Amino acid sequence: MQLKRSYFVPLSLLLAATLCSLSLPQQEERAKNLKVLPKDISHEDLEKEMRSYNKALGVKCDFCHVRQTDNPKKMDFASDDKEEKETAREMLKMTLRINKKYFKSGKDEKGAQMMTVTCYTCHNGQKEPASKPPAPPAQEAPQQH
Repeated sequence: MQLKRSYFVPLSLLLAATLCSLSLPQQEERAKNLKVLPKDISHEDLEKEMRSYNKALGVKCDFCHVRQTDNPKKMDFASDDKEEKETAREMLKMTLRINKKYFKSGKDEKGAQMMTVTCYTCHNGQKEPASKPPAPPAQEAPQQH
């Protein structure tokens, strides 16, 4: 009987600690290899940011990211194997510099977002920004009767 009691207390404490740790909110995994975006960015904010790049350039994740070698169904977001990822970092640094130098950040007195330069400003949903405006549509010649 004495032997069983000596195991009961430590096992009870172990069980209680395990149950408490399971009920605590789990820490989200931090993104790896962030060089321009804040290292403490939340997973939700990082996904929002990445979706904004997808829309601004009309691309999917694999435009800048490679697939995992051991599981090609998943992306290797930390990898720097694609040149486009480094280009995106440089473009992000450029827009941050432009906005810091020429535009006020935040909201105006009416609560509206102040003007800023974004990826969409130049890319307009295209992989490559246009270097000149599109040609006007050709006009039809008037028909003679």
